[in-house]
Amino acid sequence: MILTFSGVSTLANEASVFPGVMPEEKPTGFPISAAVERLYDQWNPHEDRGNELYSNFKYSKLEGFVDKGSTSRRDPTKVLKIDGTYYVWYTRRQTELPPAGPQLATDTRPSFDWDLAEIWYATSKDGFTWEEQGVAIERPAKPGYGWRSVSTPDVLVWEGKYYLYYQGFNEIPGLQGDRAAATVAEADSPHGPWKALGKVVVDFGKPGEWDSNAIHDPYPLVFNGKIHLYYKGSPGKGGADGTLVRAQGVAIAEHPLGPFVKSPLNPVLNSGHETCLFPWKDGIAALVSLDGPEKNTVQFAPDGVNFEMMSIVQVPPLAPGPFVSDAFADNGDGQGITWGLCHMSPHGTGATNENKLARFDCDLSRKVDRPEFKRNNLRFSEETYFQKGIGLTKGQRARILKEQANLDSHTQ
Repeated sequence: MILTFSGVSTLANEASVFPGVMPEEKPTGFPISAAVERLYDQWNPHEDRGNELYSNFKYSKLEGFVDKGSTSRRDPTKVLKIDGTYYVWYTRRQTELPPAGPQLATDTRPSFDWDLAEIWYATSKDGFTWEEQGVAIERPAKPGYGWRSVSTPDVLVWEGKYYLYYQGFNEIPGLQGDRAAATVAEADSPHGPWKALGKVVVDFGKPGEWDSNAIHDPYPLVFNGKIHLYYKGSPGKGGADGTLVRAQGVAIAEHPLGPFVKSPLNPVLNSGHETCLFPWKDGIAALVSLDGPEKNTVQFAPDGVNFEMMSIVQVPPLAPGPFVSDAFADNGDGQGITWGLCHMSPHGTGATNENKLARFDCDLSRKVDRPEFKRNNLRFSEETYFQKGIGLTKGQRARILKEQANLDSHTQ
């Protein structure tokens, strides 16, 4: 039998060892391992180098933002380009005191970093230097929807109007879980003024359901002529008693104000802490980070609902808000993304520390070719490995030494 490997003919008995020059098609005529079978069936023979939906991510500090007191900026929206200017909306908290946890929170002291927050916006000419423009959505007076905090927005443009979807807290975050649902405000201009709907557009699921305690990170795209509002759901127990930690669902409507109908296939992604999606070819791609068995992956669904893993990525952006030039085009020819904004904590922690906005660049686009973003053997400094939250604490080290001594005593 004659086999062909990238144009090179070889006898079957000489092909019992897998060749160094990758065959373009899966070899036949001799056994191959499950791993090699998977390389061809699930991935591609060029690995990450040949995967359009693989990228690593490079980060840049932003210029132009000024901090006063305990200031946090986090959870940026998709970036829009309007009349030559980039726009982004985000959660901004400025309080005299830093977050102290739910038990110590007061009317003026936040529990978590997203407590006692408002939604602000900023503009830029190049995506690196930004000018903060001011508040977009204020917290309404109690008992208005979101009186405790409004946060985690995303943006939709529909028939010439602008819509900001965001989550509203009517209690101190953390007292009964991170309990908030999604609402919306509308405006005729990206500068506002914004008119809040004042009620929920995607509500909690019923008790015991996967999204019964949180409808977070609302993220709108236009797909197949309808508004697809993706969101993060949780039953609120953080994995206790076998419950789901977090997953992603979608609710669909024909108008920005609803009614939104949840997909019967929810959750459509079994993993992910933040919600980030973009049109890709004739379907929808998702950047999935942080939580769940399929964390740190890029996935794709031709129908916007049934997602499959396309790549595994390293150090993806937290709470990414990409620049998606065709987020609302609905033309069946999604081009992907090359950059966006995200947030990060200078101290490597999250809930009770201030976060900052940063820029990420990547190659998840059909328009550009950036070979340096296809590297997969990334290296990190010792500061990364020994940082708080990753390196051992004194208490963990003491416990490990006791466990180690106990294990050693049973092996002697």
